Amino acid sequence: MNRKALILGVSGQDGALLSALLCRKSYEVHGTSRDAQMSGFTNLVRLGIRDQVRLHSAVTTDFRSVLQVLSKVAPDEVYLLAGQSSVGLSFEQPVETLESIALGTLNLLEAIRFLGMKTRLYNAGSGECFGESAGPADETTAFRPRSPYAVAKSSAHWTLANYREAYGLFACTGILFNHESPLRPARFVTRKVVAAACRIAAGSKERLKLGNIDIERDWGWAPEYVQAMWMMLQQPTAEDYVIATGKAHSLRQFVDIAFNELGLDWQAHVDIDDSLRRPTDIAHSVGSPTKAASALGWHANHGLRDVIRFMIDAEQGRAWPVLGG
Repeated sequence: MNRKALILGVSGQDGALLSALLCRKSYEVHGTSRDAQMSGFTNLVRLGIRDQVRLHSAVTTDFRSVLQVLSKVAPDEVYLLAGQSSVGLSFEQPVETLESIALGTLNLLEAIRFLGMKTRLYNAGSGECFGESAGPADETTAFRPRSPYAVAKSSAHWTLANYREAYGLFACTGILFNHESPLRPARFVTRKVVAAACRIAAGSKERLKLGNIDIERDWGWAPEYVQAMWMMLQQPTAEDYVIATGKAHSLRQFVDIAFNELGLDWQAHVDIDDSLRRPTDIAHSVGSPTKAASALGWHANHGLRDVIRFMIDAEQGRAWPVLGG
């Protein structure tokens, strides 16, 4: 029989891309959202796999809901990708962010322990947990979160580590740095920049407003990052891994490349709006994928320019590589 996977948060970027990967590997894929009957699952439809994923209603902050879906599906692998996913929005919705991420993770771990399941669990961590670090952050680097989102992800990380040690669960956290695709919501700055640049290239007279463009981030290609999630659950022991390209670029560089790809000078179309700055932010963020390379054989094959080109292709109606390999 085919292995069964349960993806909590299947409607988001990573959930949809992971679904495509697992369907390609002949998994029986199950996914959840808050209300499966009402959700449009736009990303699954866009990838042409809506009918291949079995959908369930579940909310990770409701323990009974989590217990029910685990009992019903009895998955071999569980991928926890649910929860509030925007760093910027977490400053406006700190309680929702903490509950959906930290409490949601605890509920899932406790439900797996309570049911005595032998399922393997992947938890979506974040490079945001490191805050400012002197060099590329690896699995031994201390967490110094600088946003409600990062605080919540840090709490979830250590809760999982405690359950792994105390109860012997096969549970691991992928500490993923920024990873992008055309499936990113418009509120994410990468999609915001690319979409605006494409509209301007097509004749729009709009102005793109951005906050601090000097921040530096480690941006990778999301379809490759969901491959790493799957690879973690195929290992003989559960461990945590940093997933990153190992290279940082400024948002200014991102904007320059995106507009340049379309034959535009970004400085003629972009305004800096200080009201878009976050209360606290990370100036420089980059991860070290050394452990992932040596233990998993995982490497980021696409750099920033590739990511931007793929996103432009999608905005202009052309095909883009859904699978990372």
